[in-house]
Amino acid sequence: MTTTLKKSNEHTEDATPVWVEAGRAWEHAAKDWAYLFEPYARDAIEYVFAKANVDEHSSVLDVACGSGLALSRAARLGASTAGLDAAEGLIDIARRRDRNGDLRVGDMFDLPWPDASFDLVTSFNGIWGGCAAAVVEMARVVKPGGMVALTFWGPGKNLDLRDFFIALGSAVPAVGEELIDLAEIGKPGVAEDMLASARLRLVERGSTAARFEWPDSDVAWRALRSPGVSQPPLEILGDAKLRDIVLTSIAPFEASDGSYQMTNELTHVIAMRPA
Repeated sequence: MTTTLKKSNEHTEDATPVWVEAGRAWEHAAKDWAYLFEPYARDAIEYVFAKANVDEHSSVLDVACGSGLALSRAARLGASTAGLDAAEGLIDIARRRDRNGDLRVGDMFDLPWPDASFDLVTSFNGIWGGCAAAVVEMARVVKPGGMVALTFWGPGKNLDLRDFFIALGSAVPAVGEELIDLAEIGKPGVAEDMLASARLRLVERGSTAARFEWPDSDVAWRALRSPGVSQPPLEILGDAKLRDIVLTSIAPFEASDGSYQMTNELTHVIAMRPA
């Protein structure tokens, strides 16, 4: 679920490709991401795979595949699988989860597979605002008659993580500006325009529930420091200060026993490549 805003031919000031820099940010706490944060997508994964009738006859590519949560489920359904992520640390976990999959470290704006290779191409929170060119690549590698599915945080009020994202942006204004750009995809019509620009036909827009459960503040902190968007504030503020900011932002969701439960609306769009 590693994402970057910029095109693959752009570079940082030290000439590092942007997708490589994004991968480094998202692998800084790869195990915590894989086991404490990424499971939020399970309901969306089940929904999309059921909608696409994934089975032993299916070929599935997950773009910005993170630690392989979706691909491991596709493999259990019998599908042949492939995945790409910018974070080598996350791909290492994905390869352990899906030992027969074609899993690669790379740039989602330049997918290393031929045209019309897959029945289903997905990205669970890997395509955000500014990533329209990556959707074009997804459309290129899906077969005629195949499906492309994206998920992202929705625009409504049903987002318990909202104050967490606001806290990150308030602590480091540059991060706030980036989060605003990333969140563009949640606005009605933006994802649909991306799909239309890639010559895909919208099948549906809907949502599933994304749930987080953590037993205490230590685990909650490990989970919320693991996304790539947390890395710049960590580098600037340090663990102790950012921990206080983050835990304050989620305090309304702390139960009397010190545990946390949060529910978020995870929007999806599903489209088809015309036959």
